[in-house]
Amino acid sequence: MSRKTKQAKRNQKPTLIPMRVQVVLFFVCLLFGALVARAAYIQIIEPGKLRHESDMRSLRTTSNEVQRGLITDRNGEMLAVSVPVKAVYADPKRVFDHDGFKPGNDKRWQALADVLHLDEADMVARIKRNPKSRFTYLKRQVTPEVGEYIKQLKLKGISLREESRRYYPSGEITAQVVGITNIDDVGIEGIEKTYNDWLTGSPSKQKVRKSRDGKVVERLGVVQEGEKPNDLVLSIDQRIQSLAYRELKKATELNQATGGSVVVLDVHSGEILAMVNTPSYNPNSRDQLQSFRMRNRAVTDTFEPGSTLKPFVVAAALQAGVVKSDELIPTSPGWMRIGGRQVRDAVNYGDMSLAKILVKSSNVGVSKLALSMPVEQLLGTYYSMGLGSQSGSDLTGENSGLIRERYRWSDFERATLSFGYGLTATTLQLARMYATLGSGGLLKPVSILKMKTPPEGERVLSADVAEDVMHMLVGVTEKGGTARKAHIEGYPVAGKTGTSRKAIAGGYGDDYWALFAGVAPVNNPRLAIAVVVNDPKGDRYYGGDVAGPVFANVMSGALQMLNVEPVTQREQLQLASVKGRAE
Repeated sequence: MSRKTKQAKRNQKPTLIPMRVQVVLFFVCLLFGALVARAAYIQIIEPGKLRHESDMRSLRTTSNEVQRGLITDRNGEMLAVSVPVKAVYADPKRVFDHDGFKPGNDKRWQALADVLHLDEADMVARIKRNPKSRFTYLKRQVTPEVGEYIKQLKLKGISLREESRRYYPSGEITAQVVGITNIDDVGIEGIEKTYNDWLTGSPSKQKVRKSRDGKVVERLGVVQEGEKPNDLVLSIDQRIQSLAYRELKKATELNQATGGSVVVLDVHSGEILAMVNTPSYNPNSRDQLQSFRMRNRAVTDTFEPGSTLKPFVVAAALQAGVVKSDELIPTSPGWMRIGGRQVRDAVNYGDMSLAKILVKSSNVGVSKLALSMPVEQLLGTYYSMGLGSQSGSDLTGENSGLIRERYRWSDFERATLSFGYGLTATTLQLARMYATLGSGGLLKPVSILKMKTPPEGERVLSADVAEDVMHMLVGVTEKGGTARKAHIEGYPVAGKTGTSRKAIAGGYGDDYWALFAGVAPVNNPRLAIAVVVNDPKGDRYYGGDVAGPVFANVMSGALQMLNVEPVTQREQLQLASVKGRAE
């Protein structure tokens, strides 16, 4: 090829085919126009649709776990606290999407069932029941350690969520007072139920954007402000509560009793320092809960208070002016016939002072006092001391007791009212009545919450009458009284025994309530305690033998815990002088 020919080929330019260029340009422009049109359609005509679709996949509302408020005693001891636990749940759809039941996972499912104490076949059947479901609980309130073990199994579709569980450090000692919550942390018994709204907070809710793997990539704001839970400080003194429970449990076991209750009240404030019952239960172990053990017998169970009401008959007679504190009441020959029935004493005591009527628990003596005044005077005194009405404690299931209303009362019915039959009361009401004596005749509302300032109270007895009756009762726990076992060395006691038969259809049976209630120390009253033991067996069923020792041990220990000094020798001499005048 010649040199000119080669040069000509190098200088020759390619020629374009106009038709092809036009077709390519047309399709490029069409594609570009479609993109512009689609973008315009999305951003101008329907901008919200894709945004909505995006939000559906990424926007979530989250809430933080709010634990229930603390319950403590008056000194800050924990009575109820929430601890973090885990809930184990399955996402059946996710399990099936990841082929979770393939043969290689058999041992993992078995391990999961074992650690949750579930039957593997039942657990797997629950997950397979609805393969499209997104949520099924497997086990709730498992420990964090169990939750960590489950994480290590790495089973797709098995997840954990935060929960809290109520724990009660004092166990059975405060079980009926504090109560319990259900699995959803809602109070269903006791203080937990009464103050559920106060103890329960509400979680704050936030709107967030999450990535595909569930991580939060953007926090968009607060949807709802939460409320912090409130703590609760009870009037209970855990030291006295433990002491009272130990002594009551020992007494019920020793006397083979069906159950019992003890209530300790602060005379000056009306605060409940202890309230215990037997039998009790462990609120931290709910596998075999029995309803009769959960009942707070001190406020729910009523009984005929028997001779423990005799001091208030004397108080009513003194208040009405139908008898004087130094007057003698004839009781010979030791019995009296009233309306065709007989009221009798153990022996013929002859002429008795008011103090001796109480020390010897004379039915004849108090019957004569009751018949010497209008029945309205006696019933009015009972009502004013808190019988037939609730105490104001707001405790769940509190019973107001019963005082029958009649248009006409027979003389025998009036007599039985004087020694505690024909009406019913609770252990708390009985303790409150004696606290009223100890406070000089001031009836104060009972509180289960710690109070900042004591209430003034309502005067229901004159201070002189209350003081006279208190000194008359001192002899009950001393030589010749019905409750020597309730005597406390160094702390003079004003108390009264009671042994009342249980009512049955058509009359009274052979089962008893053993009772003792009192105040100490008499020279400067601080505590009022009522002890009730239900159906003690054997020959020891009298209040002085069964309930008296419980009272003495609880009162003595409680006064020492509260740093109440024993009476001095001089105070003992003064008290003996006043007691001698009362007799």
